[in-house]
Amino acid sequence: MNHAHRTITDLQIAYIGGGSRGWAWTFMTDLSMDDSLSGTIRLYDIDQKAAKNNEIIGNHLTAQPDTAGKWNYIACSDMEEALTGADFVIISILPGTFDEMESDVHLPERLGIYQSVGDTAGPGGIIRALRTIPMFAEFAKAIKAWAPHAWVINYTNPMTLCVKTLYHVFPQIKAFGCCHEVFGTEKVLKGIAEEALGVDRIDRRDIHVNVLGINHFTWFDQASYQDIDLFPVYRDYIDKHFEEGYREPDRNWANSTFACAHRVKFDLFRRFGLIAAAGDRHLAEFMPGNEYLKDPETVAGWKFGLTTVRWRKEDLKQRLAKSARLAEGLEEMERKPSGEEGILLIKALCGLDRVISNVNIPNAGLQIPNLPALAVVETNAVFSRDSIKPLMAGPLPEPVRRLILPHTANHEDVLKAAMDCRRDLVYKAFFNDPLVKGRAKEEDIKKLADDMIANTLAYLPEGWK
Repeated sequence: MNHAHRTITDLQIAYIGGGSRGWAWTFMTDLSMDDSLSGTIRLYDIDQKAAKNNEIIGNHLTAQPDTAGKWNYIACSDMEEALTGADFVIISILPGTFDEMESDVHLPERLGIYQSVGDTAGPGGIIRALRTIPMFAEFAKAIKAWAPHAWVINYTNPMTLCVKTLYHVFPQIKAFGCCHEVFGTEKVLKGIAEEALGVDRIDRRDIHVNVLGINHFTWFDQASYQDIDLFPVYRDYIDKHFEEGYREPDRNWANSTFACAHRVKFDLFRRFGLIAAAGDRHLAEFMPGNEYLKDPETVAGWKFGLTTVRWRKEDLKQRLAKSARLAEGLEEMERKPSGEEGILLIKALCGLDRVISNVNIPNAGLQIPNLPALAVVETNAVFSRDSIKPLMAGPLPEPVRRLILPHTANHEDVLKAAMDCRRDLVYKAFFNDPLVKGRAKEEDIKKLADDMIANTLAYLPEGWK
């Protein structure tokens, strides 16, 4: 049977946060290298100049004779223009600026509370969510009004609460959250398997895993390569290399802000018997504060890093300069596949393929039966034409479920706090967060919450003032 190569030529994609200097470029590059899709990408951003720059950069990429995927980029001045008629909506924003994030990440240090990321869990994640949820409530209303049938892909953190807000405001929305942390752990397994089995060049996608948990605190209870169970291989590797950890061949953890030696993963495997499937910086933040993040010396001992916001600010300066060079044609966009799966999932939803990948959506089908149905969970799902079917991931082992429950409870409280401007629920979430719990006096924790809210007031609704 001869199957002609199918192409879709008039796809309409709205990009909220279309002035992005990170993820937008990754997305543009991946699209430019795939000849099965083309169409229009409408870029909307509160920073209109940034969106305009990306319009120039994107159209310049399309104009290159060797660009396979031809897209027309248009900067839009409002959400209605961007969303009307969209087949897909991408959301990738920075809620607030790095000044607010500096307070999120570093202010809790005065109580001895350290955070390695500060955008998902911990005090930083909670306060960032207060800024983000009202924005996502607006996005959900706009999507309901102008693109109710579009597929909505979120890349913004805190991932779980962003997706939760979209469904809370518009229950019929077709939204899901994409995160690459699981792929990172598949790459670690691939590297360990290559070394242990003496196999050359395993493809990450041939490592088959069952994913269960919540975003940035995901776990594998099954992992295999062809006919080989990778759990004994992983256990054996950990027994031999627990102290030094695993060094990714293409990264030097010691001089990279985001790298780690995966020792937190190794320790969690020894303690709980499952493979923790996110970067160590994320995993550490979901655990009690007296464990991996007790103090900077402890962090150094586990061989991961505390991200400083100073580094992020420096990085942004460099990306702004790069944006100007790209827009002026002084530099060409480097074209290499990112390893992200966004384009694959879009192709599958268009009916060009069928893909199994990890996804963040509500637990409505009880894909993890011993977590609440209202929780947004991360499991595998089957993507096919206009359809996402979550796979039954099965129950979490009780000790791991107990680690996750304070976070799913906090997601409920923080959503309510943000929607109704309720300070009492922010305090409750702080007290309940494992990084904070038992680390300081109640009045000091309340004072920390108040000060962190004060530092982000410019980005909060009137009700907080």
